[in-house]
Amino acid sequence: MNLSRPRHSHSQEAEAPVDLPAVIVTVAADGTLAATVDGTPHPQPPAGAWTRATFGPLMDEITNDRTVTVRVEVRESDGGVFTDIIHARKRTPPARKAEPTAETRRGRRALAPRAPRLVEIHGEGFVAGEDIAVAVIVSHTDAAHTGVARALVDVDDLPANASGEVLLVGRVSGTMIVERLQ
Repeated sequence: MNLSRPRHSHSQEAEAPVDLPAVIVTVAADGTLAATVDGTPHPQPPAGAWTRATFGPLMDEITNDRTVTVRVEVRESDGGVFTDIIHARKRTPPARKAEPTAETRRGRRALAPRAPRLVEIHGEGFVAGEDIAVAVIVSHTDAAHTGVARALVDVDDLPANASGEVLLVGRVSGTMIVERLQ
């Protein structure tokens, strides 16, 4: 172990703040969840109570759709405790608008933006809320609260020499789904 140099990560995750908000989720015997953020109770959803099935949307709400890094502690009714850090995603700078060309300034019509040609990739067996890599890596997605992952791939974004297959990889479960593009 080298203690003289700091380790640098080249991941897609934003750097975590030194003082992370502490989220404690308590699971009742009936599967309902109660959450606190830094000791303040988090409100239940309007449609009823948070449950194991809505853990992903609860974390999305608390992390403001993954813009805030938090430390999560899940306390099970049987006494088990699970702790994790949910990292905020790295923000991408907004795309710059292209400067008008001489042709568009002279009144010629610019080309209309193309409509994306999307293909849905679907796979089961993922852990609810886990990050899913989409390879040929053109994007990432999350598993739904049911453990199902769904990705839309714009086939025009694929390299010309792509094999025509897309891979979904669960970062936690290790589940891998290969699907052929049609």
